[in-house]
Amino acid sequence: MLPGVKQFDMTGRVAIVTGGSKGLGTAMAAGLASCGADLLLTSRHADEAEAAAAEIAENFGHRAVGIASDVTDPVAVEAMVLRALEEFGKIDILINNAGINIRGPIDELTYEEFKQVQDINVNGVWLCSQAVTPYMKQQNYGRIINLSSTLGLVGLANRTPYATSKGAVAQMTRALGLELAPHGINVNAICPGPFLTPMNVPIAETKEAKESIVGATACQRWGELQEIQGAAIFLASDAASYMVGSMLVVDGGWTAK
Repeated sequence: MLPGVKQFDMTGRVAIVTGGSKGLGTAMAAGLASCGADLLLTSRHADEAEAAAAEIAENFGHRAVGIASDVTDPVAVEAMVLRALEEFGKIDILINNAGINIRGPIDELTYEEFKQVQDINVNGVWLCSQAVTPYMKQQNYGRIINLSSTLGLVGLANRTPYATSKGAVAQMTRALGLELAPHGINVNAICPGPFLTPMNVPIAETKEAKESIVGATACQRWGELQEIQGAAIFLASDAASYMVGSMLVVDGGWTAK
């Protein structure tokens, strides 16, 4: 018989989730923990990462460790990987979730703001993926899940830094997926639409959000955090073994229009 739901069992798997202390990161981490995975959560703030890890461990009964890490710093990224190996002995899954968004018309943004978004959203994904690859190659198994966005697929005014970064993540996912598939490592991306995360709270009640963002979805509402969990569980599991360089869109129908 075919394995069915057993493919989603992650007992014994170890996952790193960057930006795992809040929003989509915590939701995806909790989803993996509910399937049996042990976790290393990172944030720029150790106390927030530790608190999120403690709550997940208490709720799901699996080990979860929270640490401070800066995905733009190669030394910090290597330390993150070594900590995961010290705590758990291996790394099976990486979710590259850490990211920022700086909004505004191009003539009102600074070049430094543009570079800051690229550094975290693009360079951070590359650095973390590079750091885990040798260990995943050794075990001939791995899952790398990058967070792109609907804005990696379609455009939106006043979002040049963010849309540029997420388009780059989509292409990095495709290229890296082709590179690592022969080593048993599947690289894919999730493209979330408008979820009411801490990043989006500041614009939630604006006219633009109601008309051009939430209003652009078929569901006519913000996504709820639990609605990202299924995509993360799928791509992190053995069920996604034939998924390579794919964009899994979770956007309430935004890009279907």
